[in-house]
Amino acid sequence: MTVDQTAPAAPQASRSDVPVLEARDISKYFGRVIALKGVSLSVKAGEVNCLLGDNGAGKSTLIKILSGVHRPDEGELLMDGNLVTLSSPREAQSRGIATVFQDLAVLPLMSISRNFFLGNEPTKGVGPAKRFDMGYADRISREHMHEIGIDVRDTAQLVGTLSGGERQTLAIARAEYFGARVLILDEPTSALGVKQAAIVLRHIVKARARGLAVIFITHNVQHALPVGDKFTILSHGRSEGVFKRGEVSLDQLLGLMGGGAELSDLSRELEQLQDEAVRAHAAEPGAGAPPAG
Repeated sequence: MTVDQTAPAAPQASRSDVPVLEARDISKYFGRVIALKGVSLSVKAGEVNCLLGDNGAGKSTLIKILSGVHRPDEGELLMDGNLVTLSSPREAQSRGIATVFQDLAVLPLMSISRNFFLGNEPTKGVGPAKRFDMGYADRISREHMHEIGIDVRDTAQLVGTLSGGERQTLAIARAEYFGARVLILDEPTSALGVKQAAIVLRHIVKARARGLAVIFITHNVQHALPVGDKFTILSHGRSEGVFKRGEVSLDQLLGLMGGGAELSDLSRELEQLQDEAVRAHAAEPGAGAPPAG
């Protein structure tokens, strides 16, 4: 057996006043492009910090820094109050930072249990007889999918047959099982319908209740408000503020994200177009005449 068949340890407890993960004054440049400038973010155990911003706000760049894909050009990263350097995604994972990216690291033509242990395959036997321990993988993947609310009829089922919400849940369950302390979710509801998005949102709440620190990246304020304890707003690579639950409304969040003014302008434009269309129709010959009998 090359993988320890005992369940990984639960997330370590942190002092409630010290963030599990914190980014301070992070800046990142790509040539002359300022992707991030002086951005800060923190998340504590048992807390959901929603990272909000429109397309191009810098969310993806910040998440890649937190997950070890990019190195910041300025600023510092801390875990449990201690300075850290995340030189690679593997190092971030070893420190308990699990990132579920928008494009999902699951293989549609492989089974649920195979995907659950992808890259960490349990085996049994030695030498030429060494093989994937299907029984163990099936049992663990079924148990953990059930714990988070997904009843799997057959763990041999191909992941490609699951709904979008169930695939997201599989990726999240896998991250938690392998010892995640910080769960970073990159736009997990962006391509989902209402029911499937609800599956993911419910799981975010459950992850918080289990003591995980959750960073939920989204541009959908209506998905963020029901689950967020804290809201960090990015716009054009800069922070527009950090707010606790109850301190800010949906309209205020939209405005800070840079979308409020655009939505107001669009509403006025559509109303004007509607009025013009009604007047044009009324001016057509015979528009108000009753149909011939």
